[in-house]
Formats: sequence, structure tokens, C-alpha cells
Amino acid sequence: MFRRSASGASALATAVLAAAAALLLTTSTTATAAPTAPGFLSGTDLPPHPSSPWFAGKVTKGLQETAPFCLDGVLPAAGSWHRTFGTEFDTGAAQISVRTASDAAAAKLVTALERKVAACAADWLRATPGGTASWQDYGKLAVEEGAHVYGVHASIPESEPGVHLYGIGRDGSTVTVVNWGQMGHLTDAPVPAFKKTTTTAVKKLNP
Repeated sequence: MFRRSASGASALATAVLAAAAALLLTTSTTATAAPTAPGFLSGTDLPPHPSSPWFAGKVTKGLQETAPFCLDGVLPAAGSWHRTFGTEFDTGAAQISVRTASDAAAAKLVTALERKVAACAADWLRATPGGTASWQDYGKLAVEEGAHVYGVHASIPESEPGVHLYGIGRDGSTVTVVNWGQMGHLTDAPVPAFKKTTTTAVKKLNP
């Protein structure tokens, strides 16, 4: 009959404990390496509404179920987080941030977002006979690797017009886009305040 010696049993126990410790260390390292959510705007960072405070939703992993106007199909689900904001009236906003694999990937995503927003008015007009739309490039912002602000207006007959502002920016390999919208025209948009919002959004990405 085979009998395990005391020293053999001790060695086996030591090996089992060592393996368990290694597994625990690996699990801990993997958990630590998982990407964390970027920093997000708070309600007070958005352009003030004259009649209502901003209400901020939770920072949530992944994309929204329905993409904001002009942003459908361009944002990757991998590495993304979002936060939505609302008021007691028709004004709303959203911030979506993406941690990409590299600075080069982030720069490529920024370019794709800017092209999507710049083409949004024309794309919407082609898909909406009888509608009217316009857009405005409000210029670049000097923050981290840069940011850019755009405005888009769209309306259809016998309906309220809508105006949207977009702030697109990057800090290293992290990209963010802020969308603000309400009923109205481009002349109603709080562009200077939204530029401050966009600058704050990029600064908060990697605190």
C-alpha cells in the first residue's frame, strides 16, 4: 500500500497554497488592469438653463440605447461610458467617452466624429424631404490634445425646430463627445458657455 510521507504531504500542501496565491494575484492584477471610467461632467458644468437645474444620470458603462442625433453608428461600444442630463423642460444633454487602445486610435475616432457631425445636416436633409437643416463650425479649443465645437439645426414643416451643439475632444487615448440640444435655432444656442463645458469635459477625462 502506498503511504504519503509527512514531508510529502507538507510539500503538496505548500504547492497547493502557492498555486492558490498565484491565482489570487493573477485575478487581482487582472481586476486592477481593467480600464476605469473617465471623469465626467456634472450638471453644474453644463450651460445654465434659465428656468431649471440640470439633473445628472449615473455614469454608465457602454453606449446609450439610442444614439444622440448625428452620432449614430460612429461610436464604438468597447471602452465606452455615458452619462445623460435633463432639465424640467425640453433641454437635454449627454456625454459619451471612450478609452481607446492608443493615442493614434483616439485621434482616428476624433476625426470620424468630426466628419460625422459636419456631414449631419446634409445627411439629414437627404433622408428628410421637405426638411431644413444647417450647421456651424464654432472652432477649435486649446485643451489637452484639442477639442472642436459644432452646431446643427434641423426642422420639418409644422414641427418645432431643434438645435444641437457638439463638443468633441481628446486627452491622450481617451475621447469624449458632449451633445446639448433643445428646441430652437442656432441663434438660440449658448455657444460661449458650451465651449467652457467642452473644455471642462476634456480636462476631467483623466484627473
